[in-house]
Amino acid sequence: MAIHFQKEMDDLKKHILSLCALVEKYVLAAARAIEEQDADAAREVIAKDIEIDRQEVMIEEEALKILALYQPVATDLRFLVSVIKINNDLERIGDLAVNIAERAVWLSCCETAAERIDFRGMCDKVLAMLRNSLDALVNWNIEQARAVCAADDEVDAMNREMYETIKAALRKSHEEVECLVHLLGVSRSLERIADHATNIAEDVIYMIGGEIVRHKAEEFQETQSERGPNHGKSATDSDRRG
Repeated sequence: MAIHFQKEMDDLKKHILSLCALVEKYVLAAARAIEEQDADAAREVIAKDIEIDRQEVMIEEEALKILALYQPVATDLRFLVSVIKINNDLERIGDLAVNIAERAVWLSCCETAAERIDFRGMCDKVLAMLRNSLDALVNWNIEQARAVCAADDEVDAMNREMYETIKAALRKSHEEVECLVHLLGVSRSLERIADHATNIAEDVIYMIGGEIVRHKAEEFQETQSERGPNHGKSATDSDRRG
């Protein structure tokens, strides 16, 4: 029983890592299709979405079968739970890569607007987050996973900046509205990929250490906001300000 369990766990690890590699490959291809206005490369990404979907279903079925047959506990149970969640995030990242590729096909016909909006910095940051979250999974590296979580705010800021840039462009050129809307969609999809990369990193942290870190940053920020800027200051501190 133990030998069969270990073999099936090893096979599952191989399959989730294979899906990681496939998803990373096509996110990179979609990003390059936008930068280089390469419609053919974008169409290849779109065509491969069915392969990502097929692998996602197969991995989920494998994980659920192992759960039902062997009823694992502790680290093995955390691994299986994390794989099921990471598997879903990878499939969603694949969908977002297709979304970017579809917009790349459309944008290849409107060069003027596309050339004015530079996604290179945002693409590089998002790809680094995705790569690092997957490396953290492969290497069971909890510190690398935490670094991915910390980087998410930078991508959020880039997305807001891109929104303001495109909004300003819309005011100047009403003829390019459709192109600019597609460019805004690209920015939003990149930001969502970063969110899913963060989800993967959070699941890696749970898988390794059993710690659920989801929402903790938001809770801290909300608590600090509710307490106000002077919370925790001594009377002496307040007196000095007075």
